[in-house]
Amino acid sequence: MGSAAQNHPMFRIEEYYAGDCRLQRRSERLTGLHCRIAPDRLKRGIDLPAKLPSTRRGCPFCPDAVFTATTTFPDGSRILRGESVTFPNRFPFSRWHTVTVITHKHSVHTFTQDQMENALSAQVQSLIGHTGYPSINCNYLFTAGATLAHPHLQGIVDPRPTTLLERFLRGSRQYFRRTGSVYWDDLVEHERAAGRFLFGNEIPWIASAVPLGEREVRGILPVATLDEVEPLIPRLAADLLQVMAVYASQGTRAFNFSIFFDRSRSRGEFRAFCSMIARISPNALSISDSAFMERIHLEPVVLTLPEDLARTFRRIPD
Repeated sequence: MGSAAQNHPMFRIEEYYAGDCRLQRRSERLTGLHCRIAPDRLKRGIDLPAKLPSTRRGCPFCPDAVFTATTTFPDGSRILRGESVTFPNRFPFSRWHTVTVITHKHSVHTFTQDQMENALSAQVQSLIGHTGYPSINCNYLFTAGATLAHPHLQGIVDPRPTTLLERFLRGSRQYFRRTGSVYWDDLVEHERAAGRFLFGNEIPWIASAVPLGEREVRGILPVATLDEVEPLIPRLAADLLQVMAVYASQGTRAFNFSIFFDRSRSRGEFRAFCSMIARISPNALSISDSAFMERIHLEPVVLTLPEDLARTFRRIPD
């Protein structure tokens, strides 16, 4: 059937029908990202209620194990804030990679303001001083790619930005040179008029017009770098809890979020931002092989070297 396109300054939305099913293809002009939205697929009813883990047996993040099963920083320390415990990741996939256990509890339905504030602050402390592009990330529950059930955050810093951040950094610079305006400020104003603004003044939150995942929301921080974010942590923690509550009210508890920052020598055309997506659970007990890196940063974490794969094939007789 025929299609209709909506051309906006920041997005392109094309709508069409396949039979009786309404479909959209959307693109973001700044980054070139595309997505497809098929709202009729919600009728399949494949999102099962989350099953929170009930057993602590063998969990390295529970209080009886966390100080023996986890690694320490080079000086032999871990970062302790409230209930949170922060340490280097034993199996890193970034140049600098830390983990923050959020709470003593192995399984939680909701976090408290203090728990989220302390965990975010500890993450910032663990990443400050490391050169590169930092982000603070979360995989909550197995269907969001968590390999350990105990709730935790992960922080990474790399010399180069990940794919999504690189697109936004490059696009923000080009937009500033072309218009003399900061893209992120113009985006918030545009989304207020477009009906996708959600809440927030200090940190405005919007429903992402070209979502990277189910129910994606983005919070635009009034800073660009990690060393500026500490005063915003109480507000950011409260806002994250608000989004989690909305997700839960819609029947989805699993989620990913990533908070992206520019490196310290930012020139002012960029704003740090948080992207958060809900995760559908067709099998509430399965561990997804896509987590925050694949779904939000747009960079797959692969386990097998291609050269090792080639050697495996060469060893297999014809």
